[in-house]
Amino acid sequence: MHKFFVSNENIIDGLVTIVDEDVKHIYKVLRLNPGDKICINNCSGQEYLAEIIEINKKEVKAQILENMDTDNESPINVTIYQGLPKAAKMDLIVQKNTELGVKEITPVMTERVVVKGELKEYKKVDRWNRIALEACKQSKRSYIPKINNPLGFNNMLEELCKFQLVVVPYENKEGYGIKKLVEDIKNLPVKDVAIIIGPEGGFEEREISKLEEIGAHIVTLGPRILRTETAGFTCLSLIMYELGDLGGNM
Repeated sequence: MHKFFVSNENIIDGLVTIVDEDVKHIYKVLRLNPGDKICINNCSGQEYLAEIIEINKKEVKAQILENMDTDNESPINVTIYQGLPKAAKMDLIVQKNTELGVKEITPVMTERVVVKGELKEYKKVDRWNRIALEACKQSKRSYIPKINNPLGFNNMLEELCKFQLVVVPYENKEGYGIKKLVEDIKNLPVKDVAIIIGPEGGFEEREISKLEEIGAHIVTLGPRILRTETAGFTCLSLIMYELGDLGGNM
């Protein structure tokens, strides 16, 4: 069943009004018609079974038939703090980490981040949020991850106190990986997790020292050096497999 994300302001007394790009997608690409059933998500996780009752080129109206008890979200909330990469790599990072179940992504200005203008990066946030929305539709998620404004490294450190687990993949770390980390925390309740990913040039050693000082777990992802986008996908996948729902329940 096709899913559409609709803000609560467009859901009134059981009547859903779908606007903007989804309208053309419904009648021209999917070729849906009045009477067809669709899934509506209110952008806050609540989902409904609805029936299309009217289609025109400006809007689609649907009547809610029932609440749906659907939750495709992981039992753990993972935020990725991503050292801001060059070019369009952030688009891919947002898309794939959304598919894997990330809750939030915050770009971080570490020492080795190279940007031509910080203001330019702020302007990209709207696009990254649109990419997250499209990835949610494709992957049938119940919650749209939030892509935050870029943050300085020290500001990030202040935020990390709210997480029960902070994981930092680091290419110079040896002998301590995700398997040992999971064994060490197996008796601890872990709900909120932060993953810190360095940019293309990696972290400065003094940045790693600061992360260690606040109790972050510095880990290796293996003997091969991974690109910044690959490191994020890999670490999130491992955490979701060990602590979340990736791989299924059986």
